[in-house]
Amino acid sequence: MIPRLFVLLAVLLWAAVPAPALAASDADLGPAFDLLMKRSFDDKARGIEALGQSGHPRAPEVLQAILDGRLYYIKKTRQPVFTQKQDSKLLARDVFSGEELGLFKKRKLKKISINNRLRQQLKIALARVQLSDPDPAQRLQAVRGFIGSDDPALLDSLRAQKAHEDSAEVIAAIDQVLAFADLDSKDEALRLAAIERLKTQLDPVVINRLKRIVKSDDTPLKVRLAAEKAIERIESRIAFYGYLETLFFGLSLGSILALAAIGLAITFGVMGVINMAHGELIMIGAYTTYVVQQLMPGAIGASILVAIPAAFVVSGLVGIAIERGIIRFLYGRPLETLLATFGISLFLQQTVRSVFSPLNRSVETPQWMAGSLEINSLLSITYNRLYIFFFCLIVFVLLYLVMKKTSLGLYVRAVAQNRNMARAMGIRSDWVDAMTFGLGSGIAGVAGVALSQVTNVGPNLGQAYIVDSFMVVVFGGVGNLWGTLISGLSLGVVGKFLEPVSGAVLAKILVLVFIILFIQKRPRGLFPQKGRAAES
Repeated sequence: MIPRLFVLLAVLLWAAVPAPALAASDADLGPAFDLLMKRSFDDKARGIEALGQSGHPRAPEVLQAILDGRLYYIKKTRQPVFTQKQDSKLLARDVFSGEELGLFKKRKLKKISINNRLRQQLKIALARVQLSDPDPAQRLQAVRGFIGSDDPALLDSLRAQKAHEDSAEVIAAIDQVLAFADLDSKDEALRLAAIERLKTQLDPVVINRLKRIVKSDDTPLKVRLAAEKAIERIESRIAFYGYLETLFFGLSLGSILALAAIGLAITFGVMGVINMAHGELIMIGAYTTYVVQQLMPGAIGASILVAIPAAFVVSGLVGIAIERGIIRFLYGRPLETLLATFGISLFLQQTVRSVFSPLNRSVETPQWMAGSLEINSLLSITYNRLYIFFFCLIVFVLLYLVMKKTSLGLYVRAVAQNRNMARAMGIRSDWVDAMTFGLGSGIAGVAGVALSQVTNVGPNLGQAYIVDSFMVVVFGGVGNLWGTLISGLSLGVVGKFLEPVSGAVLAKILVLVFIILFIQKRPRGLFPQKGRAAES
């Protein structure tokens, strides 16, 4: 008798245990998928509605798959599957278990087709599901997907969400959607209040909607005038952020120009050598970055930090070899140094082609330099150019400290101001020349590291910057570091502001004409060198 009681108690306890929640919810989705598989778009609309209200954990993925055209069902078993194209076949994956079911020919599967009306419904259903996401970024994206919708149930759900929302960004987005919906209200006061709330928004959808209100003949005069004022304010802010973006691009371009020209400012200013191989020293720095990345394939982020000193050393040693091997025999003969360094540039280009091939090499951008900093919907700053700008300033400060606080810097300044007097004081000018050329070449290599993150790395990389580098040095004042920095940044900004008006090519021509005219008035540039030799 007692064993039977135990068996009966065990059976009752087993019956009282609920079935797994996931399995029950999977079964509950059966009617929704039955509707989605029908031909009628009205039936599919009801299926999407049921799917959005199901609360199933896979509902967002299913809705997104329908929107992307990746949800199919197997014709023979009517089993819903996610698909991924592989050659001429489709790789199927079970919707609920995630199990891969293998490759299918397209005729074995049937796609859940939709039209534009269902596409809009899917976006709304997906946004509703995302509203309950614990991640504020997902909720913000969901709310932004509601803008332009006039569904009363949807707007009510947004108002309910606002009551317990703890993210200020999400609340502001909800206010924008509600104000956008109020633009269609018959109450004039409500429309005016909505325009007042929207006049600080920079979303293109908002300004386009306000323009339609202005053009509509049915719009009351007071509402039309309010919309016109709001449009003027929004457009002025758009123009302001456009100027800021152009300024940023100009500073980033200017920092690249300054970084490429700083090394040339030292060699040209101190030694009077017209180094046409300076661009190839930049190219060597870029290829050094590529080689370091190949040696550190699993640490791309750290490889850039390793490449900076490596490029400085490699380019610096090449520069010292050029100075000791060729240039030291040609001091005082600038035209001959120009021809000699031009020949060296051709030799270095051909060497790189022989070692690495003429094809461009890909240098991967580290994860911490990828992406952009989004200020608002109209202004975003790419991280790689932002880092290059600050990198240029760091290089400038370090070089300035070397020139002002070290014995090498003292010797360099002495030779630059009066070479004969420096020799008379016991300074080994040949040693100073070699170290100066090596320092300038090393900085050119560091510039190549930065350029590898914004342009292709190839044998002709340096040719694109050699002319601009000489322009920056001459305009800023030969041998003056401050002049080189200010010249590079200012020329970059001016060029970027001219490009929308005149085009990229004409903008460069105008900058060149300006520099030629400027040099006619101030032959020694913005910040001329001082000293007896400089004065003569």
